[in-house]
Amino acid sequence: MEGHGEAEVEEEEEEEEGEEEEGGVRITPQLLKASTGEFALESILLLKLRGRGIAHLGCLGDCANLEWLDLSGNAIAQLGPLAALKSLAVLNLSRNRVASLEPLGSCHNLQSLNVAGNLVSSLQQLRCLTGLRRLESLRLRDPLARLANPLCAAPAYRAALADMFPGLKAIDGERVSGRGSELYQLCRDLDSSLGRGGGGAGTGTEPPRAAQPWVEASFWEPRPPRRSSIMEEAYKQFGEVLQECRELSRRADDTIAQAERALSGRPDPNSFVF
Repeated sequence: MEGHGEAEVEEEEEEEEGEEEEGGVRITPQLLKASTGEFALESILLLKLRGRGIAHLGCLGDCANLEWLDLSGNAIAQLGPLAALKSLAVLNLSRNRVASLEPLGSCHNLQSLNVAGNLVSSLQQLRCLTGLRRLESLRLRDPLARLANPLCAAPAYRAALADMFPGLKAIDGERVSGRGSELYQLCRDLDSSLGRGGGGAGTGTEPPRAAQPWVEASFWEPRPPRRSSIMEEAYKQFGEVLQECRELSRRADDTIAQAERALSGRPDPNSFVF
């Protein structure tokens, strides 16, 4: 009986960890429920399975309402089940073995995708993502984690990505459009300018050129405050209400003064003598 009990415990542990198959772990309903505490796969909105040795996505496509998914640091090569995740907005697949992103073309709600440290070798492999109108952030390279794809060896791959995905606001974690992109571009221009200046410092053949501003002369001047039509209308209505209050206050003062005069004109009852 004791041996039978130990076998049941081991079986439960294997179910919690996922099915061990040749080449890696397969995602199972038991693994998903043990990781999230949810009883129904449709109830899972956020899922973190980082560094679990996963190679097969198994039943992950049954998490129909999943919005945030972290599968980084595994051994995943095939993404087929992810095509069913229509609500998925954030996906981290860094440090895996992915070469084809075709299934992600069906994730129309996807906004942020990290595939740094995989096997994407050409821009053609990314064309399946051009239909994702909400995609704002795409990462193929992570210098801090020393992760990249073969595609990143091309010197102008970031410019090509920007042309292929005009709606992107960030490539490899760097802003390319939207708030903060101007400052980032200014810093890049400064770095490249300093790099060019440092290369010829030792030759002494050319005199140093006068420093040129990187922005227009009026860039740092404070801009006049902008007042929208809604604010203008609010100010106008407030002024009208304030004027009405003043008028009511004036009328009240006049009424009180008239009442005081009327009361002061009445004879004093105590003055009558019988």
